[in-house]
Amino acid sequence: MGLYIPETEVTLMTNRHSIGVLIPGYHPDLPVLKEYLTDIARIIEPDAIRLELDDPVPETTSYLKDISVDVQVNTSQHRRGKGCAIMEGFDALDTDILAFADADGSTPAEDLKRIISQVEIGDADVSIGSRRHPDSSIVKHQTVLRRRLGDVFAFIAKRMLPTRCRDYQCGAKAVRATAWGDIGHHCYEPGFAWDLEFVSVAGSLGYDITEVPITWKDHSDSKVNLVSTPIELATAIVDVKRRTDAIANSPRYRNTQKTYESTLVETEGMNDE
Repeated sequence: MGLYIPETEVTLMTNRHSIGVLIPGYHPDLPVLKEYLTDIARIIEPDAIRLELDDPVPETTSYLKDISVDVQVNTSQHRRGKGCAIMEGFDALDTDILAFADADGSTPAEDLKRIISQVEIGDADVSIGSRRHPDSSIVKHQTVLRRRLGDVFAFIAKRMLPTRCRDYQCGAKAVRATAWGDIGHHCYEPGFAWDLEFVSVAGSLGYDITEVPITWKDHSDSKVNLVSTPIELATAIVDVKRRTDAIANSPRYRNTQKTYESTLVETEGMNDE
């Protein structure tokens, strides 16, 4: 007598998507990074994990040789910026789904898996972690100043950019590789503003975007500069609006149905495996 396997399980088994996880890093906390990589390998079981390190010190590369996780490591001798590191890493990965998370582990591997699952099951082309999702849990808040700056930035971005999201900047996102082929062609921001541009371009090209609730813990050693970063983001909003307006007005995308607002994932509808 043969073993009965439900049709839904057969579909998952035969349509399994390969997953690549990218971690961009600039002088990361090595013990934290090691623990995060171990959690990602154990919980998500991706087909590839890739580190994109900017300006690493010798101790970093030596330390990474001793971890048990199979990781592709690419280094740059200068600081490219978060956006450049992600774009180069995504272009190098050869998997069906591409995901990235910040090296400080603020988004737990369990939540990164849920973000990826929205793309894997076909509910979205782009899936982003959202600290402002009503079901999210903030274990440790940012400083009051950083929270206020973030609130002002989100308020302005939602009113200027083509796609409304609650949280553009959370450092955990996933995308179908085929969608990245289109989105990446229009991304130029080299630094922290890349997240903003990525979401806005995806919406302008008509890709579905979901925001997934996360458990998030701020790290006080963040590389975000409270003077230069707000200036960078303010300038980027203007530049991204100009570029996404160009997409909207291009004859090539005249018939594209834009995504004007992200979809909030309900907790009970999430894949908790």
